[in-house]
Amino acid sequence: MNPDRLVYMANQIAKGFRLKSEDRAVADTLDHIQKFWEPRMRREILAVLAAGGDGLEPIARKAVEQIKVS
Repeated sequence: MNPDRLVYMANQIAKGFRLKSEDRAVADTLDHIQKFWEPRMRREILAVLAAGGDGLEPIARKAVEQIKVS
């Protein structure tokens, strides 16, 4: 998948939770990614993070930093 698209998707998920406390928004964003993204997508967004994480909003970035790939 296109890395820019993954960044967009992660940011959109995070924006959906932005009215919660930051910790809760990060946890809910992470939970959504873990439940609904394929392992391949999670690996690819981790590669984006490893390359500097350009474009990731703060909540999305913190969630991606905690991703576990199965």
